[in-house]
Amino acid sequence: MLSARAAMRRSLSRGLATVSGLTRDSKVHQNLLEDHAFINYKENVKNLDIVKSRLNRPLTYAEKILYGHLDNPEGQDIVRGQTYLKLRPDRVACQDATAQMAILQFMSAGLPEVAKPVTVHCDHLIQAQTGGEKDLARAKELNREVYDFLSSATSKYNIGFWGPGSGIIHQIVLENYAFPGALIIGTDSHTPNAGGLGQLAIGVGGADAVDVMSDLPWELKAPKILGVKLTGRMNGWASPKDIILKLAGITTVKGGTGKIVEYFGEGVDTFSATGMGTICNMGAEIGATTSVFPFNNSMVEYLDATRRGKIGEFAKLYKNDLLSADEGAEYDELIEINLSELEPYVNGPFTPDLATPISKLKEVAVQNNWPLDVKVGLIGSCTNSSYEDMTRAASIIKDAAAHGLKAKSMFTVTPGSEQVRATIARDGQLDTFTDFGGVVLANACGPCIGQWDRQDIKKGTKNTIVSSFNRNFTSRNDGNPDTHSFVASPDLVVAFAIAGDLRFNPMTDKLKDKDGNEFLLQPPQGVGLPPKGYDQGKDTYQAPPKDRSSVSVKVSPTSERLQLLEPFDSWDGKDALNLPILIKAFGKTTTDHISMAGPWLKYRGHLENISNNYMIGAINAENKKANSVRNVYTGEYKGVPETAREYRDQGIKWVVIGDENFGEGSSREHAALEPRFLGGFAIITKSFARIHETNLKKQGLLPLYFKNPADYDKINPTDKVDVLGLTEFAPERELTLRVHPENGEAWDCPLTHTFNEEQIEWFKSGSALNKIKNEKTH
Repeated sequence: MLSARAAMRRSLSRGLATVSGLTRDSKVHQNLLEDHAFINYKENVKNLDIVKSRLNRPLTYAEKILYGHLDNPEGQDIVRGQTYLKLRPDRVACQDATAQMAILQFMSAGLPEVAKPVTVHCDHLIQAQTGGEKDLARAKELNREVYDFLSSATSKYNIGFWGPGSGIIHQIVLENYAFPGALIIGTDSHTPNAGGLGQLAIGVGGADAVDVMSDLPWELKAPKILGVKLTGRMNGWASPKDIILKLAGITTVKGGTGKIVEYFGEGVDTFSATGMGTICNMGAEIGATTSVFPFNNSMVEYLDATRRGKIGEFAKLYKNDLLSADEGAEYDELIEINLSELEPYVNGPFTPDLATPISKLKEVAVQNNWPLDVKVGLIGSCTNSSYEDMTRAASIIKDAAAHGLKAKSMFTVTPGSEQVRATIARDGQLDTFTDFGGVVLANACGPCIGQWDRQDIKKGTKNTIVSSFNRNFTSRNDGNPDTHSFVASPDLVVAFAIAGDLRFNPMTDKLKDKDGNEFLLQPPQGVGLPPKGYDQGKDTYQAPPKDRSSVSVKVSPTSERLQLLEPFDSWDGKDALNLPILIKAFGKTTTDHISMAGPWLKYRGHLENISNNYMIGAINAENKKANSVRNVYTGEYKGVPETAREYRDQGIKWVVIGDENFGEGSSREHAALEPRFLGGFAIITKSFARIHETNLKKQGLLPLYFKNPADYDKINPTDKVDVLGLTEFAPERELTLRVHPENGEAWDCPLTHTFNEEQIEWFKSGSALNKIKNEKTH
């Protein structure tokens, strides 16, 4: 008997080899797994025609996708970088850690089923410890309650469910759901991975996902467009990963904020769709709204290899008017990268935008006193686990093995999906990795997000690791603040694992073989797509049943993992007076600092329990310590969440003062839910990362900006503050922060914000979800 997945694929894939009958009016399924989701190019073009007649200018490719999905193309104000767009995405994707809260929020809205195609992917809760099979089995047991909840809730609300072991959300989306010209939102910051198939894929918080699930238009500030022109062709050790590593060094971690990165130029057609996915994935590291490549033949080849050739052929019919930029389209900024001159980069430590070309790494590493011994090399993850990545890495290992060498460093491999794992098992690369001394981890996020039970060193030991992941913030991978984590291509990671030394440059430095003879590693050789086709491996997909009336979703009131949500209180209609500062955060404050992952992931469905990690990684400007703040009423120093609870339980609202790019990193909605739950009122900073700012607004908090960034320095953590002007709160109207020092005269500083009329209603209602419920019940 065929599984639901196999049956659907069989019924929908008939005739894919013969697509000559396709016209622009054909009904083409978005994927092989859903019979109710069709590609809507015709409607997109209709919307575009309206917009183009209004704007009377050429459009970039990213603009075409955005404006083709407008809710009201006739009346929508469109000014890049200024106006808010109301959009209708094609679908929503959620990973298991964020899906819990998104579904709990959706349940509280009281709707019978989701309005758009939605999938949930179990990838975040599997801890890397000993190896794939054992780690997966342990995760299924530890997380049984959460997996059962997600399995039943997805069945109840007509959502596709990818169980543990399926793979990482972004790889599954690329293999099954992404298609050129689509607009998808995903509750994970690396959702832009799907830009490798010409799709606008945007990371959001769970509340944004609930909007789309509830059939409300999704709101996005019209992004500016950063054009990146690629010329030439990569060669030797250079790889697509090096394009984004170089770009991160140019733009910094906030250089893409409020922008879509659109790649173009003749260099675009010289490498694979999965390579493009790698580049788009890491666009999150420069703060970009998303990144995208124009529709091209590499995408057609990948769609065909993943049994979706009909989609590629259909897209060709819309290439000129929809799936490519107009001639003369203008970008707000322009960067050019010559691929022929590109050399490999190594980015880090502690930030993904500290970019060092391999030719200078030896010198820079010594100058900065970075640990030179590479303790662990890690390849794979959602960023670099394609068949091409695996074959290139394997080719380097085979070259070393021919000279009698194995890994000097610990070496791990994280397949991005069950399909990739099964294919490299069949084709021999998996054996190559294990013979090299590698450990193959589960098809999951693992060490990339801190799900790593690392045993080779003690916490506090200064050491170096190199990975092909995307993010390397302090403590992110292994919970050790002294781990110097570097990001590079899988090719370089393998080279470092062979040499065991951060100073090693495989392009110039020789190794000694088993007999003591010197040799130079050969440049990697890879295959973009498997010659024998992909092996789909184990079937881990659960389609929602046709009859969902008998499905029940149960959440135990005594559960430590799941907790039904109570609505937040609405605004009391008054200015906020005499608020204590919970913490004045010093320096970089990412969502990892605000709401850590790792062992805390198990509480993602229990707001009360996970709130115990609020801001415990942030540095207090007063004493330069983490998780140590003074209660301004008692003078006692305690942890941040304990102090917040003390304020809240006494009916005292509080504020947080933050530095630049506050909330960069993962799209972690809990970083906004937790301060709201703990009694927070406003987060006041020099600047915000886009997703975090939106998440704060959705939960009824006030993300506010110092108009004069220097005012951050004038505020002391023991001051109390008033937030004034709220009774006349309006778009573009400044608010005032009145600061009451512990000793001295009060003083005022102006605050700016990016709230529009609807977002102000979220604040007044107490949250965006409250507003949704009010509208549905009236």
